[in-house]
Amino acid sequence: MEIPFHKPYINGEEEKEVIDSLRKGWLTMGKKTVEFEKEFGNYIGAKNAVAVNSCTAALHLALRCIGLKEGDEVLVPSVTFVATAEVVGYFGARPVLVDVERDTHLIDLRDLEKKITERTKAIIPVHYSGQPADMDEIIEIARNHNLYVVEDAAHALPSSYRGRRIGTIGDLTAFSFYATKTLTTGEGGMITTDNDKWAEKIRVLRLHGISKDAWKRYTKEGSWEYDVLENGYKYNMTDINAALGLAQLKKVEWMWREREKIANMYNETFKDYDELILYKIKPDRITSWHLYPLKLNLESLKINRNQFIEELKRRGIGTSVHFIPLYRFSYYKKLGYRAEDFPNSEWIFERVVSLPIFPGIKKEEVEYVIENVIDIVKKNRR
Repeated sequence: MEIPFHKPYINGEEEKEVIDSLRKGWLTMGKKTVEFEKEFGNYIGAKNAVAVNSCTAALHLALRCIGLKEGDEVLVPSVTFVATAEVVGYFGARPVLVDVERDTHLIDLRDLEKKITERTKAIIPVHYSGQPADMDEIIEIARNHNLYVVEDAAHALPSSYRGRRIGTIGDLTAFSFYATKTLTTGEGGMITTDNDKWAEKIRVLRLHGISKDAWKRYTKEGSWEYDVLENGYKYNMTDINAALGLAQLKKVEWMWREREKIANMYNETFKDYDELILYKIKPDRITSWHLYPLKLNLESLKINRNQFIEELKRRGIGTSVHFIPLYRFSYYKKLGYRAEDFPNSEWIFERVVSLPIFPGIKKEEVEYVIENVIDIVKKNRR
């Protein structure tokens, strides 16, 4: 049996929306993008939702809105995809890495407060695997130090924190619609904010800084004339991507329930094995289950994490690791970061493996994953 780590759930609904765009002849940003923004904002409950071509672009534009500049610092968790910290460097600012909690992989509040300086401008909490970070505490810390909060919600659709949807809490929130995400447009992203001024700024910046609604210039209600208001970027979403998003949004709740079922199947079996460490979900929040991160109790096993992954691969099971901590990369080593300064991140990295968890996977395939994880554990007990 061959089971991929991930496969997007695409069917006739997405095909219909995309073909509709193709037949209408409008392929770049247009009415479907505007419709997708409206539907997404309504679903989240955000006042403004602006579509862009990636979560990286979303984070970049969010930091532009808050006025990040050279010499500033932004606090980011050490366990995240490189884009979270990368965008800070676009401004000549410094990403300050913060250790994470061992059980949730969320940014550690104690280490966070220690690393605030007079140069700190913002905090970028990452909702790892879809579990919301400790937003009330983070907001309080931010307000006490006059900092902005830009949420990296690449994993967090649909996730909720104490009854509030992710996308409605921080100053700005960036979502990802990459191929592996809980809603995919192939490539794409979205920024949500209740700040109308920032939303208008983002709409201008995402398309070369040209005046609002310039995408309409080739329609009968538009004009060939336009103004350039800011030095912008080519970050707009296309209608083809938005068409995928519209179809995906209609079943985002169903896809979440399917992932939750898979997570529950894993948890029900793995909880009985001391060799396996389940990912902890805090009781006051709802995770999207974008990932299913399982950790190995290495003290009880004769194999390490890499060997465990290779054995699953040999049996036809795709996995991944989320994530290689940022301080392990050559670029961040040059910034002075050392592994010994992030004990929790190191502990997680040595043990964690992400198992397949996607809508459309068959029950017998999930059972096959479970059966082989347990078999490997039993054969390699100390």
